[in-house]
Amino acid sequence: MKNIHVNTGAAYDVKIGHSILSESGKLIRSISKASKAAVITDSNVFGLYADKLTSSLEKSGFECCVFSFKAGEESKSLSNLSEIYSFLIKNEITRSDIVIALGGGVVGDITGFAAATYLRGVDYVQIPTTFLSQIDSSVGGKTAVNIPDGKNLVGAFKQPKLVICDIETLSTLSEDIFSDGAAEAIKYGVIRDKALLDMITEDVHKNLDEIIYRCIDIKRAVVENDEFDTGERMILNFGHTIGHAIEKHSKHKISHGKAVAMGMVMMTRACVNDGISQPQTLNDIISACNVLSLKTEYDCDINELIPYILSDKKRASNTINIIASDVTGNAVIVKKDVHTLSDFLSCVSDKQDK
Repeated sequence: MKNIHVNTGAAYDVKIGHSILSESGKLIRSISKASKAAVITDSNVFGLYADKLTSSLEKSGFECCVFSFKAGEESKSLSNLSEIYSFLIKNEITRSDIVIALGGGVVGDITGFAAATYLRGVDYVQIPTTFLSQIDSSVGGKTAVNIPDGKNLVGAFKQPKLVICDIETLSTLSEDIFSDGAAEAIKYGVIRDKALLDMITEDVHKNLDEIIYRCIDIKRAVVENDEFDTGERMILNFGHTIGHAIEKHSKHKISHGKAVAMGMVMMTRACVNDGISQPQTLNDIISACNVLSLKTEYDCDINELIPYILSDKKRASNTINIIASDVTGNAVIVKKDVHTLSDFLSCVSDKQDK
């Protein structure tokens, strides 16, 4: 079992290993004196791992209750959040108890936000079960729900007490779901570690253990430098500004990772056109996406995405922070006037990669 220590204001460890879900009760007991553990999961994960988790928790002296909601991005909503609050109240979860997120990014985000706000804050643990959530959303303390106006616009910073990444849970993922995480892994390579990008494109499954470790360690370093997302941490949103807009425009028919892959390519094409990025960086991203069967185009006029882009959290008054990779393995933050955004992105509408 590997360990990464995240030294944020509320420090915690990320445990990475094979078949460690069965040890989760012992691991959680080592950081919590809680009597009750409230497990939040979704309909996909419930049948796969809920019993294994609760059995381990009960062996370590926790009284367990489980709430499962319908899997999918639509469930990351205020209405489902209200259902989670009601579940916690019904089961008499107090501030001395603990909440556990068992699942992918949607589960982790909404559970984390519930933990941040229920009774003004209760401890929680992340047990991510997808490639994407293990390397990205479970670490760093960002929690949120979606509202009709946009993705992740209502949220809070809430660091978990512990993150448990059981690599064996990835074996039940379809290649389609796995590819969502692969897109985020590509992101890490492009913004910080060219050697990681090479490892991903060489054989992502063969190198999976090391890829997961290196992605989490990159995020750890960035988050430790900028816990509350006011500077360097913005680089972790490479591809997300356009990606989130694609998700919203497609009514979430396009999943997060696939939208991010498109967003990375589209933003980099605009940055190459503007002289910010090197053409080789665009080629590197496209090649990696092709190897992992990730589409690099989104069939719509960029002006249809502009309203969603302008609601991005990286906007400040009349400027928006554009995250770019100037050369593969490095990221930069560039300020753009929102009134020039349409012209800046105009080249992506008619030069899509087939």
